[in-house]
Amino acid sequence: MNAKQRVMSVINHEKPDRMPCFGANSTVTYEQMEKVQAFWPEGHEKAEAMAKQAMAAYTVLGFDAVRVPFCQTFEAEALGCKIKPGGTEGIPGIAHPPPYKLDDTPTFPDDFLSRGRIPELLKAVRILKKELGDEVAIVGGIIGPFTIAGSLVDTVPLLKATFKAPDKIRPFLEVGMKAGAALGKALVDAGADIISCEDMTASPDLIAPKTYREFEMEYQRRQFEGICVPRILHICGNVDAIVEYMGKTGAEILSLEPKANVQLAREKCGPRIIMMGGVDTATTLFMKDAETVRMGCEESIAKGIQILAPGCAVAPGTPLENLFAMVEVAKSH
Repeated sequence: MNAKQRVMSVINHEKPDRMPCFGANSTVTYEQMEKVQAFWPEGHEKAEAMAKQAMAAYTVLGFDAVRVPFCQTFEAEALGCKIKPGGTEGIPGIAHPPPYKLDDTPTFPDDFLSRGRIPELLKAVRILKKELGDEVAIVGGIIGPFTIAGSLVDTVPLLKATFKAPDKIRPFLEVGMKAGAALGKALVDAGADIISCEDMTASPDLIAPKTYREFEMEYQRRQFEGICVPRILHICGNVDAIVEYMGKTGAEILSLEPKANVQLAREKCGPRIIMMGGVDTATTLFMKDAETVRMGCEESIAKGIQILAPGCAVAPGTPLENLFAMVEVAKSH
């Protein structure tokens, strides 16, 4: 099987020649940038550099899929948020103040897909499709409704509102849903084979499971509704308290950090959901040696992971040897 066939066979509940390995989140590192001679900040801003950096996941690491973008700010910028540049070593972030307050009514712009860096992102996917064809799966990244809502009003006021005035967050979730859905569809039109949704602040570490169940689940489901390719849902942290509801959003794949209980996720979500994950990106991939990475990957596979992946976004200083170790383990299964 080629890389894309391997990935799609698992998603289609068929038997692959071996376990696939790729990232639901960014896997770009400084060493990969050197290898392909494409660097930040251009990789966050220009299609050609973005595509080169993404392809390194396949050409340098040997992963079975490539993924763009490498930050979580594309939708927020197009919705009016100010962006803090990441420079040569970091990723862009959301600057203060946010464009809205909780009592405001946010709007979704008609020209959303032509705003900010979104045109460059879509161009990067078209480049990837032209270069890789059907050899390698292309993953397009979007941001979940709750995280986008937090960018629009700031995360702290949004979290407080989930307790004090929950109905005030719905207009922001609506706009967040529309933004991620529109970008997801555009990424598919450009050539993406899979859409990966990151919804970092929907984690039980930040919001009550009841808030996820009664508010966010509906908007994540609606965000996924019109996307006609396989969908990955990634929420950071220990998601045991909400994993049952994550499985009801329409996502075919759940990307889990090692803190989450894979067996519990399987029990709550049933056999149709694909479980994706691997080792902790901060404490293991970034800070430990290759042998420790191998052991962590084997543990995750033993617990029921079907697609081996970094648990979250890869730290850009992560050694290549540790990422190679993940591919070695995948090849042995």
